[in-house]
Amino acid sequence: MRIVITEFISLDGVVQAPGGPQEDTDGGFAHGGWSHPYFDPEVLGGAFDAGLGNADALLFGRRTWQTMAGAWPERAGDPFADRMNSLKKYVVSGTLSDADLTWNNSELIPAADAVDRIRELRAAEGGDLAMMGSPTLVRTLIQEGLVDELQLIVMPVLLGGGKSIFPTDGGKRPLELVSTTTAKTGAQVCVFRPAAEG
Repeated sequence: MRIVITEFISLDGVVQAPGGPQEDTDGGFAHGGWSHPYFDPEVLGGAFDAGLGNADALLFGRRTWQTMAGAWPERAGDPFADRMNSLKKYVVSGTLSDADLTWNNSELIPAADAVDRIRELRAAEGGDLAMMGSPTLVRTLIQEGLVDELQLIVMPVLLGGGKSIFPTDGGKRPLELVSTTTAKTGAQVCVFRPAAEG
């Protein structure tokens, strides 16, 4: 399975709380919902639809899973929502239990086993293992070299601080730009894959 990550990201690399004011206020983050003015249903929505179409399963950190589990089950009848609800969902958490996983088709991966278990999933046969949000988990997977594709939806805004997906370990990780599409809002969908060291 390929691990494919899709993130709304500001020009200064922030991925925190793109969806709403109360999504994630850690660190006093006050810009929740910042992606909305730049959302283009045709280009950005199309990128999400295509990503979900190739996915055999979804991978989440705890907070992102809880946000999604609170939103998607009640939207049945919409093709995107139906796909979200029916796909297998893996949830990495050190605090949730199996009993907490009320969203259809969710399976717990204990945080302590996360890297090994995700490595096993990646080695298994299947389509894409799609991720969105989950900055802490994404950062770990980038550090471990377990990301096969990074789809960054770059929004023309600076947020001045907040959570990032990028490791700060001093490691150099070359990427190849596979494609870029510009929305009429100024957002760009940039698809990157790991490149060989040159």
